[in-house]
Amino acid sequence: MGSLTSIYIFACVFTLTLWNNVQPTVENEFIANYSSLLLTDVPKTIPLHTRVLDLSHNRISELSISEFISLSDLQEFGTMFHLEYLGLSATMIRRSDFRYITHLQLNTVFLTLENFSLYKPQSLTALNTKSLHIVFSANQNFNFSLLYDGMSTSENLKIVNVRYTLSYKDFPSPALTLLKKIKTTALMLDTVDLEWPIILQIFLLIWYSPVEHLTVRNLIFRGPIGGLTAYKFVPFLSSLEQVMSLGVSMKALTLERVRNKVYYFNQKILYRWFSEMNIASLTIYDAYMPHMLCPQRASLFQYLNFSRNALTDELFQNCSTLAELKLFILRRNKFESLSKVSSMTRYMKSLRYLDMSSNLLHTDGAEEHCQWTESLKELDLSSNQLTESVFGCLPVNVNKLDLHNNQISSVPQGIAELKSLKELNLASNRLADLPGCGGFSALEILNMEMNSILTPSADFFESCQRVRELEAGHNPFKCSCELQAFVRLERQSGGKLSGWPEAYVCEYPEDLKGTQLKDFHLTELACNTTLLLVTALLLTLVLVGVVAFLCIYLDVPWYVRMLWQWTQTKRRAWHECPEERETVLQFHAFISYSERDSVWVKTELIPNLEKGEGSVQLCQHERNFVPGKSIVENIINCIDKSYKSIFVLSPNFVQSEWCHYELYFAHHKLFSENCNSLILILLEPIPQYIIPARYHKLKALMAKRTYLEWPKERSKRALFWANLRAAINVNLPMSFEGNEEENDVTFTDSITQPLIK
Repeated sequence: MGSLTSIYIFACVFTLTLWNNVQPTVENEFIANYSSLLLTDVPKTIPLHTRVLDLSHNRISELSISEFISLSDLQEFGTMFHLEYLGLSATMIRRSDFRYITHLQLNTVFLTLENFSLYKPQSLTALNTKSLHIVFSANQNFNFSLLYDGMSTSENLKIVNVRYTLSYKDFPSPALTLLKKIKTTALMLDTVDLEWPIILQIFLLIWYSPVEHLTVRNLIFRGPIGGLTAYKFVPFLSSLEQVMSLGVSMKALTLERVRNKVYYFNQKILYRWFSEMNIASLTIYDAYMPHMLCPQRASLFQYLNFSRNALTDELFQNCSTLAELKLFILRRNKFESLSKVSSMTRYMKSLRYLDMSSNLLHTDGAEEHCQWTESLKELDLSSNQLTESVFGCLPVNVNKLDLHNNQISSVPQGIAELKSLKELNLASNRLADLPGCGGFSALEILNMEMNSILTPSADFFESCQRVRELEAGHNPFKCSCELQAFVRLERQSGGKLSGWPEAYVCEYPEDLKGTQLKDFHLTELACNTTLLLVTALLLTLVLVGVVAFLCIYLDVPWYVRMLWQWTQTKRRAWHECPEERETVLQFHAFISYSERDSVWVKTELIPNLEKGEGSVQLCQHERNFVPGKSIVENIINCIDKSYKSIFVLSPNFVQSEWCHYELYFAHHKLFSENCNSLILILLEPIPQYIIPARYHKLKALMAKRTYLEWPKERSKRALFWANLRAAINVNLPMSFEGNEEENDVTFTDSITQPLIK
């Protein structure tokens, strides 16, 4: 193929390319990669079953049918009827280079022209392709014959690196007949660096050609500017009447990243030129454009995109000629006043979408002067400086409203109703709770992500019953009862939370940080205040009931009363006889017994202890209680004046109220004076079941302390009396002078045993 330098053949959806260094997978036996091997001829060792052949980046200058005839799966080069993509790189192009592929219906042809030296006019017209992509070297002059021929060859044309360093006077003007041959309807020029007169001439060619969509990216235009200042172009046609007779096909013009190297010219002429274009779509993106003029006559503009410029609030004020405009994009400019933006739209009777994102917008206190067009349905005010006052300056018929990334801290109550609003984006603001839907009765989609919501109100679902999707993730949730109630209501409402559960994580408290809300649970009792109070009240009543029962069962009031009487008796003794504060022991032992056991006490116990040598002085209530004092006081005094207390235990004893008093006070002395003053005599066995519950002290004493058991056999009674005497007055003199030391008494196993068996 003459000067063509490398080839890549792709069969099935058959492709031939010479510009991309493809690295096929080694596992595929149908791919043969011979790229970048400095080959001058097609290798003879290509596998016979090859379906994909890469010969790119070599030095092959010519291809012939004989080199591929044995590769039946690759197809014969001359009959590649399925070839769709052809990639070529070349230094020279002649019409004869395409003689083997002129019969093919190609989808795309890609030409890389590095160190390009020769192009024969009309060579590209030999190709039959829908799309043509031409890439020039960045350091060489653009060949305009390629532009003209390319526009006559394909419907879609893209040319990269359009430079011309020579004078614009050397620029070749196309013939009038060229317009009739042009096939291109979509043209893209990328990386354009030209003098302004050349740009004008190319533009005029395109403007009055069948081209419908023109895109120019990375445009730099330079001087001289003579044609521009006079607002008269030097066209290649004989007269303006001839041009107009051809009609205009242009529908959309896109200029992206425009840089002006002409520093002194009347910009108004340029703005007027753009504003008066009779096309449906105009995009001027990233051009540092500070202003644009209002069209002088009714404009056909339906789409305007002036993003990334320097436009201000003065744009299109009082402009009534944009009645057909439907979509208006002003992203990343320098607008400040929201009320002026609304004023800009009031004559745009067809405007449906307005993008004012990433500006400097704020509400200036003139909300009552907001005059939005009634046709506006979608409004993007994101990434500005708006606060909650923005809700007083919104178009009433808006369906979709984007307010994310502003400084809104609340949605005011009583705002003007937006009855048509279906989608609201309030993400990345300062909101502390979900808004109600009192003013948004038709709301269906709400975005509240990345705000300051700790515990969203569960009332939201009652207020916003028409909402079918709620995005509330990535907030600093405080895992509490209120939050659990919100999640529960959400689940009951049909799972409206978008991004659940990954985007919903506890931030507070610290011990739950990082826990997903789906894994956070509290009991009903912890979260229901009424239930908690009722439960606490019931538990309190139960506790009071249990305590009362135990008090009654264990006779606690009786013990309290006895303790009170003991205290009062001691207090009276302290105040009435201060000279006798030190107790003087008068008796060896105080005897406590039931009246029903008095016979044994009087006939056995007292006679045997008080008679003979070493007699014991006993305190008996019948002979030693002081008349005039209360029984309790007498009991206490007798116990205090006795070194020991002897208790005659029997079933009759546990039935006696006064015996219980005496045991209680003796036990109290045992602990208060830390002495071993109790002597227990078991006269008769006591069954456990007859011991009253309040006699728990008796049970404890009998279970832990040894006692003397009255023997039935007379032969054992002598030992009983000997042990009893020993327990009362071991090593004691007959007279009592002060406190006397007590020695422990060890009872033999023959006469001692536990009370409760």
